[in-house]
Amino acid sequence: MKLLQFFKENKLHLGVATELGILDVSEAGKKYNVSVPGSLQELLSAEDGMKTVEAVTSRALEVKTTELFLSKEEIHYAPVVTNPEKIVCVGLNYIDHAKESKMDIPTSPVIFSKFNNALSAHLDYIPIPEGAKQIDYEAELVVVIGKEAKNVSKEEALSYVFGYTIGNDVSARDLQFRTGQWLLGKSPDGFAPVGPFVVTRDEMDPYNLNIECRINGEIRQKANTRDMIFDCATLVSYLSTYMTLKPGDLIFTGTPDGVILGYAKDQQVWLKPGDEMVVSIEKLGELKNVLK
Repeated sequence: MKLLQFFKENKLHLGVATELGILDVSEAGKKYNVSVPGSLQELLSAEDGMKTVEAVTSRALEVKTTELFLSKEEIHYAPVVTNPEKIVCVGLNYIDHAKESKMDIPTSPVIFSKFNNALSAHLDYIPIPEGAKQIDYEAELVVVIGKEAKNVSKEEALSYVFGYTIGNDVSARDLQFRTGQWLLGKSPDGFAPVGPFVVTRDEMDPYNLNIECRINGEIRQKANTRDMIFDCATLVSYLSTYMTLKPGDLIFTGTPDGVILGYAKDQQVWLKPGDEMVVSIEKLGELKNVLK
């Protein structure tokens, strides 16, 4: 199932992408007199959240209740998760990216974080922080945790995943490397766009997905998730050893080579206001944002 969150009259709604358009789950609940989750977080918290959403979706499609469906053009997208407890990020998780960054190939996952203020949605404009000059992109597959995970094995790790979405780990390199801690350059407002959809794990193979980033139409990154050093199951298991993963937590799994940071110094043209970033991942669609 392909789900999303969107704003309607300033309220958060849960949606399902279908062949008839985007089903407004809240409106479907009212129509059929069924209590439904109002957000992805509520869906993850409810015992039968997915079953309820699947049931109202099937009914709406069966009877073709067209007034419950919206076109993509009508959608004001929200981040697929609006208030995760954690946004965990993995650095240098593709060999070629580690090489272009002139850093050692890691023997254990390189972990850092972003804060919730960094979350933004598909089609959002992302502000460049005052004084930041070296803005960069990072196309990433993002894991959405579905249930609490602590000390889980690699073999069972993916059963704790709800689904997958697209992320762009937007980075201000001059702020990132101002000190030995990366956080300042990774967590400005809007620097973690995610979406537009989250696809449930039963419909995805996270180990073989083409991933691409285009800047103003030019392909800058092109790779496949099979090139990860530490795959999704390894990351979930590793992180759960040291921290309890909660429903709705996001894991940015790392970016392939092709970022501006990896260019020769005389070829580094950093992003500027008006530049369009489009991250696409097979089966997940496209995440588009413009800098301002």
